[in-house]
Amino acid sequence: MTATSLTDRKNAAISRGVGMTTQIYADRAENAEIWDKEGRRYIDFAAGIAVLNTGHRHPKVIAAVKDQLDHFTHTCHQVVPYESYVSLAERLNALLPGDFEKKTIFVTTGAEAVENAVKIARAATGRSAVIAFGGGFHGRTFMGMALTGKVVPYKVGFGAMPGDVFHVPFPVELHGVTADQSLAALKKLFAADVDPQRVAAIIIEPVQGEGGFYPAPAAFMKALRELCDQYGILLIADEVQTGFARTGRMFAMDHHEVAADLTTMAKSLAGGFPLAAVTGRAEIMDAPGPGGLGGTYGGNPLGIAAAHAVLDVIKDEDLCNRANQLGGRLKQRLESLRETVPEIADIRGPGFMNAVEFNDRTTGLPSAEFANRVRLIALDKGLILLTCGVHGNVIRFLAPITIQDEVLGEALDILEASMLEASAAK
Repeated sequence: MTATSLTDRKNAAISRGVGMTTQIYADRAENAEIWDKEGRRYIDFAAGIAVLNTGHRHPKVIAAVKDQLDHFTHTCHQVVPYESYVSLAERLNALLPGDFEKKTIFVTTGAEAVENAVKIARAATGRSAVIAFGGGFHGRTFMGMALTGKVVPYKVGFGAMPGDVFHVPFPVELHGVTADQSLAALKKLFAADVDPQRVAAIIIEPVQGEGGFYPAPAAFMKALRELCDQYGILLIADEVQTGFARTGRMFAMDHHEVAADLTTMAKSLAGGFPLAAVTGRAEIMDAPGPGGLGGTYGGNPLGIAAAHAVLDVIKDEDLCNRANQLGGRLKQRLESLRETVPEIADIRGPGFMNAVEFNDRTTGLPSAEFANRVRLIALDKGLILLTCGVHGNVIRFLAPITIQDEVLGEALDILEASMLEASAAK
């Protein structure tokens, strides 16, 4: 069975709307490595798009799921509840930043978590409007698409988006938007388009994911919190991609002096099993009436068991500290290439949530072509990379935080060789 034959079958059987970054068909995986159906080995710097902070098939995660399989796989917590759901909620309530009482609900996907956060915010405030940021990504459901600050490929062709959603520029000084300018845009929005007394929530990724791995400045996050408090607006932190040790802290908001009212989580929460959550101030979380929140598969017992194991691994293996070490090593290697790869425009990111941005060496404009060239050369050499960014000119690095030192070293050698080859071919 070859990748070509599988791709032919895929094209005949699956909607083209499901895009594929590679033509690698996985056969098995372990920690930061994947072997395809043809037996070729790859180093995985995508990790299922930030899902595998604890690596493929971490032994503790697998053991926890196997144990749960021997008890039960589904009851629907809203029908027959189980203790593990309760205890995981208790753990997240204790871990999330904020010196206040918290409560949690579990759902299945990051987009579903975002949808529920908006529902909760509207129920708690009696308001309907929501503000998001350009370049942000919040999912592919209709409310998720409406909140997402990028049209292609997420919104194009899908018709009218839900109303009462507004966008302001995200502060990215590299692209000429300062924190002050972003705040000024918010105030202009309040003056021209939406009464702040009608705004239920502002949703923000503490580090933009699909938008390009841009961290929100600390001063901006503090000012945003003050603005929300001034008008009674709830602050939602979308930690779907940033959570669970990726940024060198348990959550990216741990880097800031302020806390969100509601936090959405998914991806690495359950180490590869579908699970998402919303955690927030207890009185806000209690605003919807019984039956207003939930879902048939929300808080599936297998995902809950996996998540308990993930939290144990993060603590036992000190993955927050490990993320800082790995990110430092990666950024140091990238910095050493600035003179020989003039396309490098920026190197950034907290912990092990890192990115390199490329511009055309002649025009200085964002170069998606160069970023994709690096990605394809690296893939041919056995390293899986992902691009991102509004301009498609950013390579983001999402290797498991559990990656072995020697495997990381091998990956960095491939990355360097790929960037040098791409630059020499210009």
